[in-house]
Amino acid sequence: LWWARFPPTRLPRPPPAAAGSGPVGPCGRRAYAPPAERKRFYQNVSISQGEGGFEINLDHRKLKTPQAKLFTVPSEALAIAVATEWDSQKDTIKFYTMHLTTLCNTALDNPTQRNKTQLIRAAVKFLETDTVCYRVEEPPALAELQKNEWDPVVAWAEKRYNVTIGSSTSILGPNIPASTKETFVSHLASYNMWALQGIEFVITQLKSLILSMSLIDRHITVEKAVLLSRLEEEYQIRRWGNVEWAHDYDLCELRARTAAGTLFVHLCSESSTVKHKLLQD
Repeated sequence: LWWARFPPTRLPRPPPAAAGSGPVGPCGRRAYAPPAERKRFYQNVSISQGEGGFEINLDHRKLKTPQAKLFTVPSEALAIAVATEWDSQKDTIKFYTMHLTTLCNTALDNPTQRNKTQLIRAAVKFLETDTVCYRVEEPPALAELQKNEWDPVVAWAEKRYNVTIGSSTSILGPNIPASTKETFVSHLASYNMWALQGIEFVITQLKSLILSMSLIDRHITVEKAVLLSRLEEEYQIRRWGNVEWAHDYDLCELRARTAAGTLFVHLCSESSTVKHKLLQD
């Protein structure tokens, strides 16, 4: 099973322009796949507060979503983060590096037309195929590695949410109790729609609800979450060697997307605005 999932000669992922950076919607379709690059057409980036929230200004033009809606975000901190993405672009705009902008576009346009309940159900469904719940019996070294690295995270989640999760070596995966799913449904319901978009984005990166909630709850770091999500792949790399540039690129991209998604969740859950202090002599 592990050999089929991560063969030593596996090909690298497609380049960013082909891969896109939008959250994954139903049936594996990405909500948005930004164009590769565009010549920078603005000089200055600023934010302003409007009736619906905080807006991004490119020179004197208001930023719009792909569906031509006014780009408005709920918190000043998130607006600053998005503005920083646009201001950091050089001669060309590399849309595939602007994960926060893409997540905001998805939250505003909601191209898959899902409501809060559907977002929550989609997130909880990942428990049935959660990366850290699927274990191997052979080779023994990988089985031991999974036990040592994944068991503590599963144990933390079971204690944190007062649920039973477990793990399995069966191809069918573990039998997750209905009460566990209901608990996660209730917990996720405490997040707003914007934060839920970010949570789903993180889950699709890590292929794990458990790792995602551990990360968002600040139990583990981005680096640790990514490493745990790639445990079998890292085992293969140590055994068979690294594919030049491909694995390192994969790792950096996954860290960037995971970090952006986590930041997005935290900024969308923040109700207070950034306070500016007037410095006086």
